[in-house]
Amino acid sequence: MFGYITVARPELKIRDDETYRAFYCGLCRALKKRHGLSGQSTLSYDMTFVVLLLTALYELPTETDSIWCPVHPKGRHAIVRNRFLDYGADMNLLLAYYNLLDDWADDKKLSAKALSGLMKKHAERVEHEYPRQGKAVRDYLARIAEIEKSGDPDPDAPAGATGVMLGELLVTEEDVWSPTLRQIGFYLGKFIYLMDAYEDLEDDIRSGSYNPFTVWGNTRMAVADRVQEALTQVLSEATLAFERLPIVQGEDLLRNILYAGVWTRFDEISQKDKEKAAAQAEKGGDGHDV
Repeated sequence: MFGYITVARPELKIRDDETYRAFYCGLCRALKKRHGLSGQSTLSYDMTFVVLLLTALYELPTETDSIWCPVHPKGRHAIVRNRFLDYGADMNLLLAYYNLLDDWADDKKLSAKALSGLMKKHAERVEHEYPRQGKAVRDYLARIAEIEKSGDPDPDAPAGATGVMLGELLVTEEDVWSPTLRQIGFYLGKFIYLMDAYEDLEDDIRSGSYNPFTVWGNTRMAVADRVQEALTQVLSEATLAFERLPIVQGEDLLRNILYAGVWTRFDEISQKDKEKAAAQAEKGGDGHDV
C-alpha cells in the first residue's frame, strides 16, 4: 500500500486522534507479533483505514492496552486489539511481499529480494488462510504488468485493476455488506493508483517507466487539474458507498479520512510544486529541471 488513505490531523477531535493512533499502533503491534520485524516494516496508513472501517461496520469489541514502544519512548501509549487488526496485518504483509517480488522482477533491487525472502513463509501462510485475497493480489500484479507492457495510455485501466484488488481485501466474508465494501475498495484503490502515478510522474518520465499521465503532460503542474478532477470523481463514488453503511461509532473519524485526509498528500505535492516553480521563476529559470 502507498499511505494515501490517512487522516487530516488538524481537523481531528482529540478523541478521534487518540483512537486513530491506537489503531495505527495496534496494527504495528499485530504486524510484529504475526510477521516479525520485517512484517512490521510494512506498516501502512491505508490498511489502518481498512481496519477502522471493518471494526466500525461490524461493531467488533476491541481490547485496549497500554504499552511502551521503542519508537516512541516518551511514555506508554494506548493500542487496541481485535481480529480485524490481525486481518489487516496479514493483508498488509501479503501486499508488501508481492510488491517486493515485483520490484525484484522489474528493477533487480537486491533489498527487495532480501526482504521478500524474509517474508516468504509468512506470505505463504497468509495465502493459505485467505486464498481469495491471495489470488486477488497475484491477479492484480499480473494485470498491471500486462498494462505496463502494452503501454495503455488510459489511466482507468491500471487504476481499475488496483480497485478490484483492494475491493477483495476489504471483504473478509461474504455477507449483505460485501457489495458495498467492494465498491468502497474499488474506488479507493483507483484513488491510490492515480495518486501514486501523479506523485511519480516526473520520476517515471526521467526513468522511462510506464505512467499513464505522460499523455496529459510532462510535469505534475501540467496535469494537476485533470488529476484532481479524476480523483474527485472516484472519491465521490467511494463516499457515496460509505454513506450507505450503518456505521454509528467512529463515523466522524472515518469521514475525516474519506472527505479530507485523502487529500493530504495531493495538497502537499501541489504546494511543493508551486513553491519550486516560484523559486525558479525568481531565478529567471524556465521551470524545468536542468
